[in-house]
Amino acid sequence: MRLVLDAVKRKILDTIEARAADIALVAETVGATPEAGYQEVRTSAFMADRLRQAGVSNLEACAVTGLKGWLPRRPKAGASVALLAELDALKCPTHPGADPRTGMAHACGHHAQLAALYGCALGLGAVRDTLDGDVCVMCAPAEEYGQLGYRKGLMDHGRIAWFGGKQQMIAEGCFEDIDMAMMVHAACEGPPGQTTDTAASLGFIGKQVAFVGRSAHAGAAPWDGVNALNAATLAIQAIHALREGFRDEDMVRVHPVITHGGDSVNTVPDRVEMECYVRAKSTAAMRAVNSRVNRALRGAAHALGARAEIEDFPGYLPIEPCQPLARLFVANAALLLPDMECGMGQMFPASTDMGDLSAVLPAIQPTVTGFAGGLHRADFQPLDPYYAYVFPAIVMAMTVYDLLKDGTRAALAVKRTGRRRTREEYMELWHNVLASPENEEVAGYGR
Repeated sequence: MRLVLDAVKRKILDTIEARAADIALVAETVGATPEAGYQEVRTSAFMADRLRQAGVSNLEACAVTGLKGWLPRRPKAGASVALLAELDALKCPTHPGADPRTGMAHACGHHAQLAALYGCALGLGAVRDTLDGDVCVMCAPAEEYGQLGYRKGLMDHGRIAWFGGKQQMIAEGCFEDIDMAMMVHAACEGPPGQTTDTAASLGFIGKQVAFVGRSAHAGAAPWDGVNALNAATLAIQAIHALREGFRDEDMVRVHPVITHGGDSVNTVPDRVEMECYVRAKSTAAMRAVNSRVNRALRGAAHALGARAEIEDFPGYLPIEPCQPLARLFVANAALLLPDMECGMGQMFPASTDMGDLSAVLPAIQPTVTGFAGGLHRADFQPLDPYYAYVFPAIVMAMTVYDLLKDGTRAALAVKRTGRRRTREEYMELWHNVLASPENEEVAGYGR
């Protein structure tokens, strides 16, 4: 059945589908060279080359390895829309596509995002003269929240101020000339092409904890020591004891791991290190639960005569999706697949720095199926190249067309009603989330 589309959307569809093999090649090439956050040197260079071929100009580096460029700009554009994709991979050494040296793999679909971004640029380039606004194309680094030691080194040398790539782009002012933004994320559950707008995601606070005790000979005089490992394990049990007090509607997740458990089995451990996330559906719940967790960490350490050194740092904020943008995206998906279920309001039970971007300007991160396995798992794979790479490119391009046609009327409506925060207001928001004292009552959680 031939779809009933207007002439511009038909041209978008035909242009992108004609380049389906090239689009898939982008995903395959990026998938074969997975790189960690803020280290995506090859991926960034490759995407810069492909985007230039797609007609993107004025490409500039940002956020260490990130990219920002534009389709030919309008002298008097009424609005601007940014299209994003993520450059980095994650550590998943058992994935069949993992780099044997680093263990990094594209087990979250960022290579598919980059392919779709390239395809979208091709489609919009073919109809550029019908758009009354500007189209910005961005490749964002470091969405996966890992390799924190490396990122701390970048921070110590003044190269970044934030661990997350989009957070760093916000800090560098990359979105100050952008009115709204969108990015598509992979989904694994459902038939290929099923599209759902993300209603919300979980935000989180990142934590690094050091339990400091006193070393002693573990056999000859353990009584002379203060066992930091015992303090850490007691702290984990104290966190477990808090769980029955977490409200169901807040979707709280607290998950610690011990990253250094001691230096010698024959020595009472005097320093044990832990990393932990405190996730929740709202910033109020993040703040309240983090206060309780910190009290549990310090209390457990105190009970053993040790000391807990806690460093809290910004993780990611929950997504605040822009509903008018989301409805446009889902409508275009339904236009292409009228018999497919397209949904609004599905929970995205993970965390992403698209949440931080949505706190700054109107933004969406809808999901599209076309993948097998599960996110962040060794069995994650594209199931259908068309729906993994090409279909999202078409839907994004058609959505941008709807926003920027007719004098950018739809985009201006989003711009008028959408939330906007300055860089300073964004940083103040995170300051308030992290500032909760341990004896404070917040969001219905008592002391």
